[in-house]
Amino acid sequence: MKTPITVPIEKLSEEPYASVVCYPRANPNEIATRIEELKQHGVKAVEFSGKASAFNMPVLGKGYVGLVAVAHVKGERVALKMRRVDADRQSLEHEAELLAKANSVDVGPKLLGVSKNFLLMHLVDGDLLEDWLETHKDTEAVRGVLVEILEQCWRLDEAGLDHGELSKAPKHLLVDRANKPFIVDFETSSSARRVANVTAVCQFLFAGNSTTAQKIATTLGEISREELIGALRNYKKERNRQNFESLLRLTLS
Repeated sequence: MKTPITVPIEKLSEEPYASVVCYPRANPNEIATRIEELKQHGVKAVEFSGKASAFNMPVLGKGYVGLVAVAHVKGERVALKMRRVDADRQSLEHEAELLAKANSVDVGPKLLGVSKNFLLMHLVDGDLLEDWLETHKDTEAVRGVLVEILEQCWRLDEAGLDHGELSKAPKHLLVDRANKPFIVDFETSSSARRVANVTAVCQFLFAGNSTTAQKIATTLGEISREELIGALRNYKKERNRQNFESLLRLTLS
C-alpha cells in the first residue's frame, strides 16, 4: 500500500490531485467549483490513502459513481466520497437519503454531510471482512461479527431498504478495529424493490465459492447446502423474526 499523502485544500487544483477529485478528467472550472464545495463542508485537507488507486494516487475505494478518500474536518478524519464527473447521476444527495434511512436502523457509517459532488461519512478504520477473516481465526469472534452482519441485514429488511449488492459483498462489508462490522456503499440501494438483504448476504457468506465463504467454512465448519436453501426459502416466503432466527441457528450456532 502506498504512503498516504495529505494535501491542503488550496493545493487540490494541482495535478494529479485535481484529476482524482474530478475523476476521470479535470478542468479548471470543475475543480474550482469542487474546492469551494469542500470548503463549505469545512474540509481543510484531503488525504489520499488506501489500497485502491487513481492516477497513481492511493484512495480508499473507486467505483462507477465515485471515489472515496479521507477528508480532514475540524481535526477529525472522515470518509469523503467524490462523485465522478462521468457518473450516471447528477448528485450524491439521493445516496445520502438512502444512507440516512440505513442509519435510522443503526446500519452503515454515519452520514455527516452531503452536497452535489461530495458525501461525508464516519470513517470506518478497519479492513474488508475478507481481509479481517485472514487474521481472525477465533470462532467466537468470527461468529459475533457474522451474527451482527445478519442482524443489520434483518433491520434493513424490516426498514424496507434493499442494499442491492450483498450477494457479491466483498467490497461492502468492513470490520473496524473494535471488531464491529459495517455495511457500506448504498449507492445502488432502493426502497422501492423487494428487500433481499438477509438472503443475499447468507448466500454470499455461506453458500458461494468466494474466498470469504471458504474462510468462514474453515473457521466455523461446513453448513448443509440443502438445509440452508430450505431455510432461505422459508424466510423469503415469510419474512419474520422466527424464520430469521432459524437461519441464525443453522448458520452460526
